[in-house]
Amino acid sequence: MAPDIPQSAYVEQIDLTSDAQKERRRDEVGELREPDPPLEEVTTDDLSGQIEQAVHAAGWTDLMDVQRKAIPYVLEGRDLIVQSQTGSGKTGAFLLPLFDLINPEKKEQQVLILTPTRELARQIHEEFERMKIATPRTNRMEAALVYGGVGYGSQIDALESGAQVVVGTPGRTLDHLESRNFIADTVQMLVLDEADEMLSMGFYPDMKDIVDFLPEDRVSYMYSATMPPKVRTVAREFLDDPGFLSLSSDKVSVEENEYRYYLVNPMEKDRVLARLMELEEPESALIFANTKREVSYLSKFLSNKGYDVDEMSGDLSQRDREEALDRLREGDLRLLVATDVAARGIDVSDLSHVFIYDVPQDHEYIIHRSGRTARAGEEGTTIVLSTHEDEFELKRMANTYDIDLERAELPEDPHQTATELLEERHDEIQRSPDGIEQDVQDFVPLVQELSEERPELLASLVTKVYAQAKQEEEDAA
Repeated sequence: MAPDIPQSAYVEQIDLTSDAQKERRRDEVGELREPDPPLEEVTTDDLSGQIEQAVHAAGWTDLMDVQRKAIPYVLEGRDLIVQSQTGSGKTGAFLLPLFDLINPEKKEQQVLILTPTRELARQIHEEFERMKIATPRTNRMEAALVYGGVGYGSQIDALESGAQVVVGTPGRTLDHLESRNFIADTVQMLVLDEADEMLSMGFYPDMKDIVDFLPEDRVSYMYSATMPPKVRTVAREFLDDPGFLSLSSDKVSVEENEYRYYLVNPMEKDRVLARLMELEEPESALIFANTKREVSYLSKFLSNKGYDVDEMSGDLSQRDREEALDRLREGDLRLLVATDVAARGIDVSDLSHVFIYDVPQDHEYIIHRSGRTARAGEEGTTIVLSTHEDEFELKRMANTYDIDLERAELPEDPHQTATELLEERHDEIQRSPDGIEQDVQDFVPLVQELSEERPELLASLVTKVYAQAKQEEEDAA
């Protein structure tokens, strides 16, 4: 016999299939919908002369895909969330429309662009400065760059002089808002770049406080390469019924990026990295580690190996971080070892390689780290050093983001093999009870002299000892 079911339960079951209930369930899980109605994408011919000139001032011959699709919604003033691959041109998608939307005659803040890192804020500001060269000097927009680690003076001057665009990080921006240096009553547009990080728990409290200073009738935009479900849910607190424009939901990794990983012993990771540097010979590369301590160690280790290397982490002053990044961009630095402070949005032309020394703890950072190479259609290589303990998580990351991750084997290094054998022979000599260790020390000056004046003679002697040690090893086997 069927159990008695209250009539209210039947009503609830019916309601679950209604459009209203489906809408509620979509909201609860953070499901986003495509813009409705959709807008046709644009070309440079469809845009105003000012925007077209800004495109060329930025060094582009044409709009990129994300720009063609997103710009119409920005020009129409519709809240929008944009998910697009790293290096696809998202910055231009929100900067270019400003040349039509901002009134340069009004000396007041009209647009607020927030980023998670100082380096990204600085990069966006520099991009805006390049673009505005195309505008008339007599009626040119200004932008205030607002971030921590530097003095307040120039930032306050820019805000008080009426810079129409504010590009900043949450902490320092909130400082200026609370101090009334930044009067946000006139802000018409809010842009969150690297939005998944901006709405993470680390930034969320500041973001809530900042939005309280902004007018409710603004338009708002979010841009990111990855858009986890929790971020989609939180996004509704900052945007008004946004459309979701996804150019990378099926594949957020860049196809021009070759991914490889090597299984390594944790105690041998530094030597494997040095070996890969010899094999890959990167023109320029970013090396990501998980901790500031590891970054400092790797920088010294590679420097001792003769590489042109610098480091970048939160322990360094803002000036030192900017100088290191500038040297890499300008081609004056070959290798930069960094924490994830360099993983978001940083654009370095012709960066040939990214080395991921430590598998990231957060899955999406496999995308953000690797996205520093293979930008804007260029080719690049991402190499991951994984321990056996991390391999399972690494494969999960690759599966999540549809990364074609190939395991590679490190070819044998004849020089390393010889060194290990000779070191074993040296250890045997030191352990021997016949007092030969002191004789070894007596010959050190002679060896030093031979290495400088007769290297071929020393090489001949080493070859003979190596051959003998190799033969003894084979006989023992």
